[in-house]
Amino acid sequence: MKSVRLDPANALCGLLFIGLGLFFTYQSFQLELGTAFRMGPGYFPLVLAIILALLGIVILVQATRVEGEPIGPVAWRGMMFILPAPVVFGLLVRGAGFVPALFVAAFIASFASERLRVPAALLLAIGITFFSVLVFSYGLGLPFERFGPWLRF
Repeated sequence: MKSVRLDPANALCGLLFIGLGLFFTYQSFQLELGTAFRMGPGYFPLVLAIILALLGIVILVQATRVEGEPIGPVAWRGMMFILPAPVVFGLLVRGAGFVPALFVAAFIASFASERLRVPAALLLAIGITFFSVLVFSYGLGLPFERFGPWLRF
């Protein structure tokens, strides 16, 4: 009888997806589901949670068939800069407005790369901010304040 070998990275990812899918499936049952034609607030989260769990099953099955790379070291630098960026955006967007909040968040997140220096990070943050204002404000016409009450003189 052949022993089953699991790729640890894919197995861990598959189990994580299955666990999160089951958790969100349970949580979506706390909301009204409705029907396919009259969706309630829990319908779409339920569908996404089921898809997430099914993807987890596919990844877990694949982990038994394909030998992957070993789990490498944790990218602490990336986590230290990527995770706080949306938090900073959320804290700044009401007071400073969309443009400064996005600029600061993009600037912080750009330092997740060890190769990016301050001038390049500034250019990246300016580019992302400019593009986002064009798309969200002018292109889609979303009603948000570009500059908030903290920056009004």
